[in-house]
Amino acid sequence: MTDITQKILNFIDLQKGEENKKSVIENITGAVSFRGSNIWILACAIIIASVGLNVNSTAVIIGAMLISPLMGPIVGAGFGLGMYDFELLKKSMKNLLIATVVSLTTSAIYFYISPFKEAQSELLARTSPNIYDILIAFFGGLVGVIAVTRVEKGNPIPGVAIATALMPPLCTAGYGLALGNYAYFFGALYLYTINCVFICIATFVIVKFLNYPVTKQLDLQQQKRVKYGITLLISLLIVPSIYFAYQLYVQKSYTSRTEFFIQKEFLDKDYPIIYKKIKYSTAPKRIELAFLAKKFTDNEIIDLNKKLAEYDLPNTKLIIRQDTVNLRKDIMNQINSNQSVVDQKDILINSLRNQLAQYQFNTTQINNEAKILFPAVTSLKIGNYNFEEEPNKSKIIPVVLFQSKKKMDSDTKQKMKLWLKERLTKDSVEVYQQNN
Repeated sequence: MTDITQKILNFIDLQKGEENKKSVIENITGAVSFRGSNIWILACAIIIASVGLNVNSTAVIIGAMLISPLMGPIVGAGFGLGMYDFELLKKSMKNLLIATVVSLTTSAIYFYISPFKEAQSELLARTSPNIYDILIAFFGGLVGVIAVTRVEKGNPIPGVAIATALMPPLCTAGYGLALGNYAYFFGALYLYTINCVFICIATFVIVKFLNYPVTKQLDLQQQKRVKYGITLLISLLIVPSIYFAYQLYVQKSYTSRTEFFIQKEFLDKDYPIIYKKIKYSTAPKRIELAFLAKKFTDNEIIDLNKKLAEYDLPNTKLIIRQDTVNLRKDIMNQINSNQSVVDQKDILINSLRNQLAQYQFNTTQINNEAKILFPAVTSLKIGNYNFEEEPNKSKIIPVVLFQSKKKMDSDTKQKMKLWLKERLTKDSVEVYQQNN
């Protein structure tokens, strides 16, 4: 073995800085039990996490993860399996079951009595686990076990609690139980199971790698049974998660192609969108759009639907909403659910009057230039407006309100618009004449 190879092996050697194995085993065994204070801490952490999911607060959810004692019995099960200490394994599994039942009961009671029943994004994120959740659980578990076997525990433990995220799926399962939504219940419980099993397997790997003492000697046949059992459990969890990951990839790819189609066919042609909804789960899939000013003929809509194939959007129907009454109702519904988009020009102008004070440009110079270039203009105001295209996604566009001695014709207004785009170095600008 060369000196360089030896130096590399010494550099990555896990034996360095390792705590005495007997002390580690005593600490792990002590953290397995769920009695007295541990149960109360767990119940409080579950309430905190449930509140966080209820109000969609990431910070509150992270806080609950940090105080949760759930890692104890899971790591204990991994140590029990790795050392063939079946008494420790049995005790860990029993306490994990108790902790799980307490958590599900507490979260179900909370969500049953909570007046807020709507599923927020933080909650929905825990209902469809995939292969990435397995990777997070396994490598997070590796970090956690390596940390607990060190003399100096360091900073990884809180990070592991956050990354492996045992609390949120349990609370989501309680939410599904409280509302009778078994798709949420089983989806979240599956994610929780993934986290538990792969943290346990990561612990098993490290215990074997660090040569922890075996409590009970197993013959070759018994060792094979343990390995076959672990392999079967891994397979049962990985196969569905790969399917979910593939479904997620397909949906993300479709959404990306849809956004590209909208960008090329509408936004690049300066047609501001005031309403957008992509319905992926319908048959056929639907892209619903509405525009601020542009009106499309039936032939134009037919041609646009034919273009969907060019963007690799099969089994999809483009619907352009031009029914003013029904469209207004849909937009107002979105406004009421804090997922608002601006529905029409009048609402936009009234809203801008209230918001210009918050998003005001320094318009003195631009105002003076505008009066020289367009003598009829008497005043001009510019503000950034946040056009919400869909939940958690928006586009900020400068909107210009101007007053003029006379009504400006469309050609002059277009020239002003082009000038402002260059002057403000923006891809898109909205220009409206305000009545004196």
